Amino acid sequence: MGNMWNSDPRGWRLSRRGFMKGATALAGTAALSSTFAGRNAGAQENTLTYLSWPGHADPFIVEPFEQEHGVKVVGKEYVGGEQMLALVNQSPPGTYDVILSDREYIVQLRDAGFIDKMDPADYPFDEFWPEFQNLEGHWLDGDLYSVMQSFGYLGLVHNTDHLSEADCSSYGVMWEDRVKGKVGHFDWYLPTMGCLSLYNGNKDPFNIDDAAFDKLRDTTFSLAPQLAGFYAMADVFTSMTNQDAWVMPGIGEWISIILHRGGLPITTTIPDEGGIQWTESCSIGKGSENQELAKKFIQYLVSPEGQWRVAAKPSYNASIPNKKGWEALNENDPELSELLRHRFDKRNVMDEYKDGKIQLRKTPVQQSIDDWTEVWNEYKNI
Repeated sequence: MGNMWNSDPRGWRLSRRGFMKGATALAGTAALSSTFAGRNAGAQENTLTYLSWPGHADPFIVEPFEQEHGVKVVGKEYVGGEQMLALVNQSPPGTYDVILSDREYIVQLRDAGFIDKMDPADYPFDEFWPEFQNLEGHWLDGDLYSVMQSFGYLGLVHNTDHLSEADCSSYGVMWEDRVKGKVGHFDWYLPTMGCLSLYNGNKDPFNIDDAAFDKLRDTTFSLAPQLAGFYAMADVFTSMTNQDAWVMPGIGEWISIILHRGGLPITTTIPDEGGIQWTESCSIGKGSENQELAKKFIQYLVSPEGQWRVAAKPSYNASIPNKKGWEALNENDPELSELLRHRFDKRNVMDEYKDGKIQLRKTPVQQSIDDWTEVWNEYKNI
């Protein structure tokens, strides 16, 4: 992805033209990312293959590592956990040296034999916030399978020219007449349905019985008259920019900060019913011929240098678990550290976590993934 930043003296202020260019590029990201040659690329000397959400192989992140180790990081991108699993399943073992996945999919990668065990001593967990040093889902049966590199909270992203933070203190705002035709959705069932489950009063939003699931279906379908549309990742940015949508559930600061820095009146509010944490983590692919290089790459990503770059990447911003990474972010991009609430001298993003307002995103517990996706697909066709 090209550089989305202008020539601000600090070097990192998003321009409106740069944002639009970057959002357009995201639309074709899977097709336009670095050429990916599958298993052969993974076997090439001085090449590391990296499967990730969009933008994680951007030169802004990977160039310092490439220059230090004399290697090339070759990226393959996906959008959504099910697509990630399908790509891994359809590829020969060893195709991907490093796999970035959402926390809730680690157990499926482990059970399918797609990732290897990792040695906790290789990674700086003592620099992480205590809440993230032994986070559920990274250790399975006492063994480490993935290392957390970034996270964020999902609630309501909204246009403050039309909806204040007080207006968005409840997900119920989405049913009000004033936003009819202005409620948008990122087209992935899990985050939106999770937030609607919180609205229904389910404290563990993905672990609900069948009666609560039936109510969640009804709640989801009842939003249909309010809809602006369903959007792919890049289209989320453009729909909020063009005001096709004024409010979206199930997304957060990963979009609103970039839009805000582009001069748009967009923010994220976590409603009183709560929000959901997404977590991105890195694993070493089973069968990788670059095991040592893969370990070094993950070590770099969770180092202070790698962490602030992950937080500030052009595709979308993210919170980071390494406290020394917070220090590096405050030094290199103080504006972003303020927007991400990564400050040590005032209330910060960890306080919301400690307050018990945030629930970890999961795949469905009492129903199947197919049950939830079927509801989502029905909803899209109402």
